[in-house]
Amino acid sequence: MPKVRVTRRVHFSAAHRLHNPGLSDEDNRRTFGLCNSPNFHGHNYELDVTVEGEPDPDTGYVVDLGHLRAAAESVIGDLDHRNLNVDVPWLAGVLPSTENLVVAIWARLAPLVPRGRLVRLVLWETPRNYAEYTGD
Repeated sequence: MPKVRVTRRVHFSAAHRLHNPGLSDEDNRRTFGLCNSPNFHGHNYELDVTVEGEPDPDTGYVVDLGHLRAAAESVIGDLDHRNLNVDVPWLAGVLPSTENLVVAIWARLAPLVPRGRLVRLVLWETPRNYAEYTGD
């Protein structure tokens, strides 16, 4: 049977601060620049969720995109309009870079995928910056 990949994009907005408590304030400012603002800053994130599988013979779907959207939104609902540093218990102790965030989202989303197999997440922090994770 052919394997097909389908992708659903979802959106959330969140604030964060990149700050490593193990570094001096000067080193944090040098390392993270504007992302180290003590008053936080925000992004309008886009998340591409890609699932791979065989099309169902009855529906032609690899996965019902409505069900995939619901699974993704159940995870990003914890993030939307939140401060990633202080409001999201499952990110406690995690430096909320885009790279760390996409890995954390994968861990929560993969078990919820209703059909097929999660194979790729792309988390867009800005229209020009993204992090990609494939579960490796």
